[in-house]
Amino acid sequence: MAERNEGQGIDIPILPLRNSVFFPGSIMPISVGRPKTLAMVKAVEDSGEPIGIVAQKDGAIDDPGAEDLFQMGTTGRIVKALKAGDEGFHLVLQGIKRFRVLGLTQTTPYLRARVIEVQDINADPLKIEALVMNVKKTAREVVGLMHEIPSGAAQFVEGIDDPGHLADLIAANMDVSVEEKMEVLNLVEVSQRLETVLELLYRKLEVLKLSNKIDSQVKGEMNKTQREYYLRQQLKAIKEELGEADGTESDLDELEQKLKQAKLTPEAEKVARKELRRLRQMPSSSSEYTVGRTYLEWFADLPWERQTQDCIDIANARMLLEKKHYGLEKVKKRIIEYLAVRKLKEDMKGPILCMVGPPGVGKTSLGQSIAETLGRKFHRISLGGVRDEAEIRGHRRTYVGALPGRIIQGLKKSGTNNPVFVLDEIDKLSYDFRGDPASALLEVLDPEQNHTFSDHYLEVPFDLSKVLFIATANQLDPVPPALKDRMEVLELPGYTHEEKRHIARKHLIPRVLEDHGMTDELVQVDDAALDSIIVDFTREAGVRSLERTITSVVRGVAVEVAEGRKELTVISQADLQKFLGPEKYYNEMAQRLDVPGVATGLAWTAAGGDILFVEATKMGGKGGLTLTGQLGNVMKESAQAAQSYLRARSPEFGLAENFWEKQDIHVHVPAGGIPKDGPSAGVTMIVALTSLVTGIKVKNEVAMTGEITLRGNVLPVGGIKEKVLAALRAGVKEIILPERNKKDLYEVPKEVQDRLTFHFVKRVDEALDLALQRPPERFPPKLAPPSGKDSEQPPS
Repeated sequence: MAERNEGQGIDIPILPLRNSVFFPGSIMPISVGRPKTLAMVKAVEDSGEPIGIVAQKDGAIDDPGAEDLFQMGTTGRIVKALKAGDEGFHLVLQGIKRFRVLGLTQTTPYLRARVIEVQDINADPLKIEALVMNVKKTAREVVGLMHEIPSGAAQFVEGIDDPGHLADLIAANMDVSVEEKMEVLNLVEVSQRLETVLELLYRKLEVLKLSNKIDSQVKGEMNKTQREYYLRQQLKAIKEELGEADGTESDLDELEQKLKQAKLTPEAEKVARKELRRLRQMPSSSSEYTVGRTYLEWFADLPWERQTQDCIDIANARMLLEKKHYGLEKVKKRIIEYLAVRKLKEDMKGPILCMVGPPGVGKTSLGQSIAETLGRKFHRISLGGVRDEAEIRGHRRTYVGALPGRIIQGLKKSGTNNPVFVLDEIDKLSYDFRGDPASALLEVLDPEQNHTFSDHYLEVPFDLSKVLFIATANQLDPVPPALKDRMEVLELPGYTHEEKRHIARKHLIPRVLEDHGMTDELVQVDDAALDSIIVDFTREAGVRSLERTITSVVRGVAVEVAEGRKELTVISQADLQKFLGPEKYYNEMAQRLDVPGVATGLAWTAAGGDILFVEATKMGGKGGLTLTGQLGNVMKESAQAAQSYLRARSPEFGLAENFWEKQDIHVHVPAGGIPKDGPSAGVTMIVALTSLVTGIKVKNEVAMTGEITLRGNVLPVGGIKEKVLAALRAGVKEIILPERNKKDLYEVPKEVQDRLTFHFVKRVDEALDLALQRPPERFPPKLAPPSGKDSEQPPS
């Protein structure tokens, strides 16, 4: 039995309640099954004493203690107890009064606590009366909006006269949190309790009003859609009855479904819906119908929202690049940097990379590797020879056979909005009266603009900001400055001899053997033969000709294998003539330089570096200068500057005063079918002319490059790495470079630097002393004439 002590409260059994709050005056059915609760139920059944129902702070705790229970609870009686299974009861509880827990007095076999009952406080009767009116009014509105509650609930609320009981009853039946219900249970002052319940009712009322509004809108849209469907079905039936049904409606319905699945942008969806309405009112035999349908099919097929998920693994990316590309360290470093930043910031704008280098060095294949590393689709757009702006932006729909430009077409083919696009040969773009495609690319390759790229055919913006654009070019000069400014340029120089040998062994030979159904058990190429192929049969910056030459050798062996040969064939240097014919390249340095007036220069070309010979000869005449070999204006001016420098210093070289008036000079640069230009042949020109007029030959294994001035200074030039590699391929042993180009040697591989001797010069005199077989004999200049007379003293 409960023990009563007027000073210290009463001692009663405690039933912990999970995830709910029990209020006075309420009736609540619950199921119990915890051991302590079962023990308490059995004890109470025998004694008939009241129990205390207290809410748990955390419903997940199976064996709560004093700290896990709230301080305020409700006394109640077990009205009914039904056995549920082997262990468990279904109870019906009736709440009586509030109490405050003073402390637990027993924890086993069930909880008991000493509690003190709490009486309601009616401090302000008028305020309570007003609050009761508002609570009942708001409760009626809430019940009216909740269709799942019986209408009789409102009359039941109206019939409650006790204000405290009214607040408790409403709080007990509201769908709010345990903490909010406990806030009501803790309030002893009735007016405060009613105010709290009224706030909960107001909040519930606003939620219900908003919910009903949304529900009405959705039903309105559904009714509109159902009405359109019904009318369309009627129209279809009428057409079938008249014999006019042609399947067009079903086709348009299918197209409409595809447009919905395409997840168009709001602007694109508006245009598509308008065009679809036009098609429904148009006969299918009309030419306009075909144009409009094709237009909508492009909308449906484009990847407005479809994209691949980037898979960025820096270690795996580095391993993949090393496996597929030998050398090219600067480019691979930049790719890894991009991937690292992309991993840290997923919404970064893609950089516009432009890889510049000679043919065959792997620019396009690098783009494929980037796509493979990211797990993206790859698409290549060849821009070579493109001269029409519509190739980029598309044709307007007013033209017959109009189509979107190559950018939109590429997106459709790739099927995602974040592929890797390689814009190949961007330096080969041209223009005519149809427009300038390079200008059209300005918007495509600008990260600040390409998120609203507008194709003339679609006429709605398409977001290109997720596309990774990679442009390739052989040279940057033809690229317009505005387009160049939008791209980050990465230079890919030519390969060295050692790099070519490694690429051939690791990549080219295995690939060629596989493509021709051969294995290394049938054919092998020894080192001497491979070196001969690289030096004597190919002379290029890349490896395309090298692969073709190796293919020719393998094809020759394949013929023998097809005829029945089964033993291993090892290709030696002596076998190459049988498969490839005579050598295509040979060292012509010694033959060219065996007479005065011939010097070896170094040139940069779109195909990498190359050597060029400058030949000069003199003959009787009237002082003319003839320049041949398809020289550009800058190169011609270099020859004229070289001649002027020598004429000004004629006395130092022991030349007669009238030497230049009685001699014609002819300067020729062989390979006359190839245009040549640039200032870097200045040093070569002056060395050739000095050799000619002094009769001293130029050293056989020396090549040079550099721009000259009239005062005899040697200025820096570009393309040093390509020129050095070309010199090595041609058999040059010494190279004369401008002093200020010394810093550019860091790009030249160490093994190349070790095989060459470099001389750095500031003045033309230094270059002459190094290039000629012996320094030219110089005579002191004549004394200056008396003051007041003109002087032709050469510059110092």
